[in-house]
Amino acid sequence: MQFSVLENRLQHVADIIEAHTRIERWVHRTPILTCTQISQRLDADIVFKCENFQKTGAFKARGATNAVRSLNESDAKRGVVTHSSGNHAAALAWAAGLCDVPAYIVMPSNAPRVKIAAVEHYGGQITFCEPTQSARESTCQRIQNETGATLIHPYDDPRIIAGQGTAALEFVQDCPDLDLLMTPVGGGGLLAGTAIVARSQEQRIRVWAGEPRVVNDALESLKSGVRQPTTGQRSIADGLLTGIGALTFPIIRESVEEIRLAEESTIRDAQQLIMERMKIVVEPSAAVPLACLMENPQGIAGKKVGIILSGGNFELSNLGRSTV
Repeated sequence: MQFSVLENRLQHVADIIEAHTRIERWVHRTPILTCTQISQRLDADIVFKCENFQKTGAFKARGATNAVRSLNESDAKRGVVTHSSGNHAAALAWAAGLCDVPAYIVMPSNAPRVKIAAVEHYGGQITFCEPTQSARESTCQRIQNETGATLIHPYDDPRIIAGQGTAALEFVQDCPDLDLLMTPVGGGGLLAGTAIVARSQEQRIRVWAGEPRVVNDALESLKSGVRQPTTGQRSIADGLLTGIGALTFPIIRESVEEIRLAEESTIRDAQQLIMERMKIVVEPSAAVPLACLMENPQGIAGKKVGIILSGGNFELSNLGRSTV
């Protein structure tokens, strides 16, 4: 199925299959887990694709690896640059480091300490900026001008979308009887890649997304048909505070059926439920889809619902806190 919305830059699930071939040596084929208690609570068969077990602790390793390994030799020598609050930053630093490619990372001054430490560990050269989208973008542009590095946008890049879509590709291969696929949504790279994969299946798989109620720009964008700015509010789901992308939005508008919302307290409850019952560590952003279903389970009774747990980079000192 072709997606003309990306102007011939990412048109078909074949791009995602090609990305999977390119990166499979370097990333994990993450496991799929179930939890009887969660399934019983929601009266549905809930299955989880555990990207919290992925390299660098999040699905972002997929897109970053695909992007870095798509560079030609001359571009690779000049390095890569991005702006990110954490998971994409760490993933790009890691993927670049494996190829001896310089990685220049712009991070907001309020980025989580655990994610700053990860970028440093993987050898990324960090430049801090004010925690606004405009500051991130302008700082990134300055570094790009100074170094000649290639911009690897956190989500608005066909190479990134294709790489993130490999998580859903594996999911439908391992669970071909899914009725519904659900991801969190921030910039939309994971969701867009998932939608492309889902719509390529002979048996149509519905695609939903979840986001925090306090930063519901993706839902408002879907309702209005025009990308809406972020609210500027904070959320415990810090990985979802970016606005939806110019490249990802047309795919989402065309192929995502529904975006559901969750309160901050429910996100924390969902995170705690996963950690207590499944015995795995997930970050709040990863718990958002489950939280949305806990608040509004309408339409999933008796269905097989796949949820991509997007990451597990959580500062454990935050356990028990109800707000950021």
